[in-house]
Amino acid sequence: MAEVATTRRSRITPEREAELYEAVLDLLREVGYEALTMDAVAARTRSSKATLYRQWGSKPELIARALRHNKPTSLDEIDTGSLRGDIHAMMARSDDCQMDRDAALMRGLFHAIHGNAELHQALRQLLIEPELDHLNTLLRRAVDRGEVAADNPALDFVIHMLVGGFVARDLIEDRTVDREFLTAYIDAVILPALGI
Repeated sequence: MAEVATTRRSRITPEREAELYEAVLDLLREVGYEALTMDAVAARTRSSKATLYRQWGSKPELIARALRHNKPTSLDEIDTGSLRGDIHAMMARSDDCQMDRDAALMRGLFHAIHGNAELHQALRQLLIEPELDHLNTLLRRAVDRGEVAADNPALDFVIHMLVGGFVARDLIEDRTVDREFLTAYIDAVILPALGI
């Protein structure tokens, strides 16, 4: 597997970078991963293809960085003093419209990941692993505060339960996850599994 580039070779203003990332995500929603090309990104953003490759190295890295940039804020900024409060604060960072848009993006990418090791690696390194690290920090704090037993086997499956809730609602009910569903799911499934 190719290693994802971690340094950039030229400067782009934060405003221009945000504009580029939004255009990439718009294209991804419109045409899907397979049909999205660096030529299309260059045309949409009035950039040269050479600049895109110099800045991001590959289409998978560009998409992973655009998705990472799309995250409203980092979970490491959340510390309400309780795990329930932290998880609910995490949910409050996104509204129903954003959740729906993100779910559409992720459905398309989950399909593309299966045939593309470079995309899978980029998403894991730039999006999934940082989110897992932040979630694990929230869980460790809950253990340290005595809210969750350190040997609770559900600690290893919180992310699986969260992803499962997203996937199952779409599959079973043909509806995307919204804040109301997610709040009820967390309070009825995840927190009780953790002993809260």
